[in-house]
Amino acid sequence: MIAKIIYIAIIAIILAPLDKLGLPVVSAPVALLAGLIFAFSCQHPCPKFNKKTSKYLLQVAVVCLGFNMNLQQSLKSGSEGMMFTVVSVVGVMAMGVLIGYYMHLNRKTAYLISSGTAICGGSAIAAVGPVLKADENEMAVSLGVIFILNAIALFIFPPIGHMLDMSQGQFGTWAAIAIHDTSSVVGAGEVYGPQALEIATLIKLTRALWIIPLAVATMFIFRDKTGRISIPWFIFLFIGAMIINTYIELPEFFTTAMVWIAKRGMVVTLFMIGASLSLSMVKKVGVRPLLLAVLLWVAIGVSSLFVVLNTID
Repeated sequence: MIAKIIYIAIIAIILAPLDKLGLPVVSAPVALLAGLIFAFSCQHPCPKFNKKTSKYLLQVAVVCLGFNMNLQQSLKSGSEGMMFTVVSVVGVMAMGVLIGYYMHLNRKTAYLISSGTAICGGSAIAAVGPVLKADENEMAVSLGVIFILNAIALFIFPPIGHMLDMSQGQFGTWAAIAIHDTSSVVGAGEVYGPQALEIATLIKLTRALWIIPLAVATMFIFRDKTGRISIPWFIFLFIGAMIINTYIELPEFFTTAMVWIAKRGMVVTLFMIGASLSLSMVKKVGVRPLLLAVLLWVAIGVSSLFVVLNTID
C-alpha cells in the first residue's frame, strides 16, 4: 500500500505544473533516477500495469510530438543521419552475431542484443523475440542488458555533447543512432534542446522501421516462417501528425497541449521504465551478454560520433 502511494505521488509530482510555482519541472534524467531508486527501494505494487502503460504512453507521447514538427524542415535537418542508419544497422547486426559466436554466447541472445543495439532497444527485441521463438530467459537477459546501458546513456550523453560543443543537429543525430531505446533518445534530445529533440525523434523512428525487414530476415535466418511480426504502427501515426501540422494551421492551444502531453508523458514513461528494473533482472544478465552489449555500444557510439562531427554542422 505504501509503495503504491509513493508510486502515484511521484507521477503526480512529475505531472504537476511546478514551473507555475517558480520551481523546476522534473527532467527526464531525474525521472529515470527516481524510477531506479523506487525499484531498488520498494516492491513494485503493479508491475503489469507499469509495463503496459509505459509502452503505450511512450507511443502516445511520440505521436503528440509530431504535432509540433514540420515535415519538410525535419526531413531536411535529419537527412544526414539517414544514410548512416543503413550502414550502422547492418554493421552492428553482423558484428554482434560474429562476436557472440566467438564468445560462445547463446545464439538467440546474441542476436537479440545485436537487434536492440542496431535498431531501437527493447522495442526491437520485443518485436524480433517472438519471430525467433526466444524463451523467457533469453528475452530477460537481452532486455536487461539493453536497459542498463540505455539508462546510463541518458545520464552521460548530454554532458558529452556539451563537452564536445556539439550543435543541436549533431547531438540529435548522434543520440538517435547511438542510444538504444526511443524513450532515452527523446529524453536526451529534450535535455539538449528543441532542435536536437526533433532530429533525434525523426531519425530514431526512421531507424525503428528497420524492425520490419529485420523480422522478415530473421524468419529465414532461423528457418521459421511461422513467427509473428510486430509492426510499430504508431510511427505512421507520428508521420501523420507531422503532415497535419505542416499543411494545416492548427490552433495554438491544441499544439501547446500536444507538446505538454508529449514532454510530460515521456518523463512519466522514463520513471515507469526505471521503476520496472529489478535486482532479479540485473542478476540474470551475466558477464558475457553485458560484455557483448558494451562492445557493440562502444563501436556504434564512437563510430557514429566520428561521422557526425565530421559530416554535420
